[in-house]
Amino acid sequence: MRLRLPFSGWPAAPDLTYTPLCLLALGANFEYIIAEKRGKNNTVGLIQLNRPKALNALCDGLIEELNQALKTFEEDTAVGAIVLTGGDKAFAAGADIKEMQNLSFQDCYSDKFLKHWDHLTQMKKPVIAAVNGYAVSIAAKGLLLWLKELHDQPLPAGAGGTQRLTRAVGKSLAMEMVLTGDRISAQEAKQAGLVSKIFPVETLVEEAIQCAEKIASNSKIIVAMAKESVNAAFEMTLTEGSKLEKKLFYSTFATDDRKEGMTAFVEKRKANFKDQ
Repeated sequence: MRLRLPFSGWPAAPDLTYTPLCLLALGANFEYIIAEKRGKNNTVGLIQLNRPKALNALCDGLIEELNQALKTFEEDTAVGAIVLTGGDKAFAAGADIKEMQNLSFQDCYSDKFLKHWDHLTQMKKPVIAAVNGYAVSIAAKGLLLWLKELHDQPLPAGAGGTQRLTRAVGKSLAMEMVLTGDRISAQEAKQAGLVSKIFPVETLVEEAIQCAEKIASNSKIIVAMAKESVNAAFEMTLTEGSKLEKKLFYSTFATDDRKEGMTAFVEKRKANFKDQ
């Protein structure tokens, strides 16, 4: 079993539902990722980390390409959700230690090392991680998932791992994972609320794409508001979060999609959202 928050390989034959991203907007081939549009109506952006010899270790070049693909999908009005996946052996093996080992404090501080690693967290469109294999330093039955910085080298996570993991699973489990470097299974991750669903590896990516298609069929502007509200719950008090939720709810009444959605419900028909 694997979980969605894993990748069995790409189809051997061409599929007309695939639209290579580089041909659409980027005009160049990627070195560390594969990006394309998927789904019946090309409403899903699919990004595969593609640095297999290094188990998808997150080097600077990979992060730059990932950000470029994310930006393109964010700006593509046809894309309603994004699926991020890795390879058979690893989703991502954490930060590239070889790239970091000779950096000094001055290098890190002056160049703001890792400054562009949080672009993913700023996305308005939903991102589904389909994780297969090891996922290191990424809060996520076969899959083993852990935060290993302290276990393998004497430094804590530096890209938000300790902060986001604690908010996701609580202080006790987060402290144990961070300080021991012990791995947890997909089932344990699900029980801790770290992942939403577990699927067989053979169907994982397609299941993630189907989920993304379902999300993409909704109003993109309303989905973005809902995502903002849920994410805010991690960082606000209940009172503050409830106030933001109400403001976002009120703001939907300024959209055509809110009216269309309610009208379609009353008329018992499928809504035709225009993302306006």
